[in-house]
Amino acid sequence: MSKKKQSKKKSRKKSSTPATLKGRLDITRSGMGFVIVEGQEQDILIRPSDFNTAMHGDTVRVRITKESGRSGRMQGVVTEVVDRKQSVFMGKIELSKSFAFFIADSDKPMPDVYVPLSNLNGAKNGERVVLRILEWEQNKKPVGAVVEVLGEHAENDLAMREIILESGFPLNFPEEVLEETARIPDILSSAEIKRRRDCRDILTFTIDPVDAKDFDDALSIRELKNGHYEIGVHIADVSYYVEPETELDKEAYHRATSVYLPDRVNPMLPEKISNELCSLRPHEDKFTFSAIFQISPKGELKDYWLGRTVIHSDHRFTYEEVQEIIESGDGLYKEELLLLNTLAQKFRKQRFKKGAINFTSQEVRFKLDENRKPIGIMIKESKEAHQLIEEFMLLANRTVAEHISKAGEGKKKVPFPYRIHDQPDEEKLTPFVAFAMKFGHKFDTKSPERIAASFNQLLQDVSGRPEQHVLEQLGIRTMAKAIYTTENIGHYGLGFENYCHFTSPIRRYPDVLAHRVLQQVLDGELPVDKKMEEKCKHCSERERAAMEAERASNKYKQVEYMKNFLGEEFDGVISGVAAFGFWVETVEHKCEGLVSIHSLLEYDDFAHVESEYMLAGRRSGRTFRMGDKVRIRVVAANLDKRQLDYEWVITAALKEESPTARKRVGKGKK
Repeated sequence: MSKKKQSKKKSRKKSSTPATLKGRLDITRSGMGFVIVEGQEQDILIRPSDFNTAMHGDTVRVRITKESGRSGRMQGVVTEVVDRKQSVFMGKIELSKSFAFFIADSDKPMPDVYVPLSNLNGAKNGERVVLRILEWEQNKKPVGAVVEVLGEHAENDLAMREIILESGFPLNFPEEVLEETARIPDILSSAEIKRRRDCRDILTFTIDPVDAKDFDDALSIRELKNGHYEIGVHIADVSYYVEPETELDKEAYHRATSVYLPDRVNPMLPEKISNELCSLRPHEDKFTFSAIFQISPKGELKDYWLGRTVIHSDHRFTYEEVQEIIESGDGLYKEELLLLNTLAQKFRKQRFKKGAINFTSQEVRFKLDENRKPIGIMIKESKEAHQLIEEFMLLANRTVAEHISKAGEGKKKVPFPYRIHDQPDEEKLTPFVAFAMKFGHKFDTKSPERIAASFNQLLQDVSGRPEQHVLEQLGIRTMAKAIYTTENIGHYGLGFENYCHFTSPIRRYPDVLAHRVLQQVLDGELPVDKKMEEKCKHCSERERAAMEAERASNKYKQVEYMKNFLGEEFDGVISGVAAFGFWVETVEHKCEGLVSIHSLLEYDDFAHVESEYMLAGRRSGRTFRMGDKVRIRVVAANLDKRQLDYEWVITAALKEESPTARKRVGKGKK
């Protein structure tokens, strides 16, 4: 064979798709499957007969059976289920004399599950249950066991449970995990106390939300002889109790995060760990992992120490109590709190000066009755009390990441779960910059630093103006998503070269990993975890799933709340635009619903102008643009679909306008 032919053959071989690929299976309502492979443009088509026990959301290996070409996309067969997204489901039992079947409540096609009578756990025919799939051999029905008979649970409670399960999080801890947790001693070992830095005689307190039970961080403060302040950031030492490769550790890794819904928390760790052993409750000795800083009165960081400690919290504050002390200048430990607040505000000012982006977001909270039904909606604001805690947590996270990054210098890099945030995506940034220009806001895009400075200038300029909401929301959408990875490229949004999560190990598994690696480095070891990047990817994926669950549950509560206002009118702001209509968020409740384009047809024929984030009437020139204020009527609230439907209301002022005036206004907006 000639060299030319050989090179052609090699190049063809090099460019061909690997025989097997790993990705996530997405099953459509029609039953067809598509495997999404990271870094690959085209999804792989999987026919239902080739799922081989894989279900929606599972991570699978696929063998390619047909390459993509002119005739269509790549096709494949699932050869292995690498990781199940969900093995616990809600549904109904159908019982016969000798066996039972479970039919899942799911809009995604999945087979009925065979349930031996011995696995019914008391369930009767037609009852709704929670079921776990125990085994599933190819070419056979899956076999399961009833975990819980749901009985008389309220519909909203079942909906929250379903959201948790659909997101791939279990509702309960396995027996072996609870047994292992129960064996952990409640009393602190005196030998372990001697190995730690003793901070019990230093003033220490926690600051948390009023309804918090897991206090995973505390602050200590004292003045040193040299005039500097010693400020300790003390974090619950979860890694002392949760040892690698135990059943408890495996379950915590599987969950990777706690999930916060409006009416409950689905925790990463059992209650004995999160609310008792590791919670930094007042007037109790606790094991902590600490970052202790020497800071000058001017807010300069002079020195730091990292290591394991034992602390004793003197008081438990709520954010509201601390905010009152900051505003009034009076209250328990007022000198210490006011000093910490002054330092925190200095750190905050320095951060923004060095390139951190000052995005603010409003957090919606629901006021619930005894049946967990929403009876009111509150907007949580970030006040100085919240910023006080935030700045010291950021300082600890940044310091730990910097310490680890230096530990690997000149040697083999230490595998570590950095929290990174990439620069804005140019494709998303370009249209945003053009849109901001229409409101008179200029952007300097010559460097990442100038982009950050332009964002901060814009956020400052739009404060209190009509376009504030739309530009803030669109600006956030241009940003990359923060993730965990061993590749340390810094955190663009915070303006840090080194950053990690260290301060919340009760509710985030990456913090547990960070504690373990840090301890090894402090012990003089150079840790090597070849699976660290895989763990980072898993934690990032679980974080995204938790956020989706939180969004879905918030949406459910919004619909549940707005059902009380069917037929009523409210002021709103257009929060999104698509070819099929526009979304409106009510000013009073922050509840978002869709105004369908079909409901607008009696007024005009509207076209979607994507670059302008608006719908434009072809005849009247009437426009609906993101950020516009509109009046809406609540016309439907569908709890099953978690969907609100609104109708645009023509106000009296608009009715009085002549068609020519409306056209002129529309053209002006365009």
